[in-house]
Amino acid sequence: QLQVVESGGGLVQPGRSLRLSCAASGFALEYYAIGWFRQAPGKEREGVSCISSTGGIINYADSVKGRFTISRDLSENTVYLEMDSLKIEDTGLYYCAAVLKILGGCQLGENEYGVWGQGTQVTVSS
Repeated sequence: QLQVVESGGGLVQPGRSLRLSCAASGFALEYYAIGWFRQAPGKEREGVSCISSTGGIINYADSVKGRFTISRDLSENTVYLEMDSLKIEDTGLYYCAAVLKILGGCQLGENEYGVWGQGTQVTVSS
């Protein structure tokens, strides 16, 4: 089965860092675009970052540019989201998602993605 599993969330103080992992199974990252999304209580889910199947196209939401970095390790079939200089506003349930996309880039809208993980909680609090 096609599956992605998030890990790495936790409780951190503002200004600190976390690295989230999205482990893919049942498919190879070379054929799928991967996106990171987050949702805080009472708010809509928003796209955070994405990476194309080639790894050559990366997008970030304006709210995280300069602070978050998406990357991947093909040998581990895993996508990472390095989150630095965390803010209280970054708190939320973080999901990764995948879509079969051999060519082209990626987008931060959720409609394109068909395979979703269960999420990992990130709480930024002093």
